Amino acid sequence: MPYVDGNAAAGALSEVFRIDIIAALGRCRHCGSVRAFGEAMVFTDAPGIVVRCRDCQGVLLRLVQTPTRYWLDLSGLSYLEIDREE
Repeated sequence: MPYVDGNAAAGALSEVFRIDIIAALGRCRHCGSVRAFGEAMVFTDAPGIVVRCRDCQGVLLRLVQTPTRYWLDLSGLSYLEIDREE
């Protein structure tokens, strides 16, 4: 199945987070790998966006958007470390 990098999710996620998370570090709950979010594998051929770990292909994040709601599942991440811009 074809995929693109984490930058492909930036637009949709910026609507939810209101910040740029591409440089944020995330830890995969499945394998423990810590990488920049922009390095993740993003699949858009689903009802929504599925983001997978580049190392183990475990699901990190799922985002489904409707005209009135967002559903965001971050259960595949142990944490997401985001730098504060001051």
